Amino acid sequence: MQKRTRTVVVVAAAVAVVLVLGAVIGPIVYARSQDAAPPPLSVGDATSRTAEPAATPGAGSTSSPSPSGGSEGTATAELDGRWTVGDGSQAGYRVDEVLNGEDVTVVGRTDQVTGTAEVADGALTAAVVEVDVASIATDSERRDGYFTGTAMRASEHPTATFTLTEPVTVPELGEDPVQVEADGELELVGQAREVTATIEVVRDGEDVAASGSIDVTFEDWGIEAPNLGFVQVEDTGQVEFLVQLTR
Repeated sequence: MQKRTRTVVVVAAAVAVVLVLGAVIGPIVYARSQDAAPPPLSVGDATSRTAEPAATPGAGSTSSPSPSGGSEGTATAELDGRWTVGDGSQAGYRVDEVLNGEDVTVVGRTDQVTGTAEVADGALTAAVVEVDVASIATDSERRDGYFTGTAMRASEHPTATFTLTEPVTVPELGEDPVQVEADGELELVGQAREVTATIEVVRDGEDVAASGSIDVTFEDWGIEAPNLGFVQVEDTGQVEFLVQLTR
């Protein structure tokens, strides 16, 4: 009888050890098994980076160089007009979380991005970019379900929207990115807050590519970062975007 009791105790202890190890080591192994987060969206990810070759005057041509100082005005004037967010655009979020002591960076993205921009006299005067929240995906369906449901309530607020509120001077664009800052409103879960987007812009053939990010503190929009004990999401994150503007 005593031998049987000792056996039961040993088995129970072994099971308890296995459960404890699984609870502690499992999330750590899971965290370390995750793919490395992709780098931030960049104009370098633009689907086409084709620049039209400059025309070369033929033999006997009487063409003369443009007057000094005239090229920049011409280049910025070429941007005037209405632009549309087209294929190759992406948007999403980047946030850090701690999974049982292990740091993990989570990135969610979607290509369901629409919008327009207006340029007049070399300045960006209007811009609206909308993102389909329900289509934003990470490498975890469970996480995505929480994000689109509990956090973002996508069924009630299907889009996240950035609206420009102040004109932005557009510098001369070429193959090298230039950086600008754009003030606007970011609407999440039906609430709009003033933000500043840091943006890199580059000429991409006949199109314009722009990428950037917006720092966000979730509670500013009434979004509660989950803390489930074994996983804790940071209170801040970034909205990321890459837009291909065509016309």
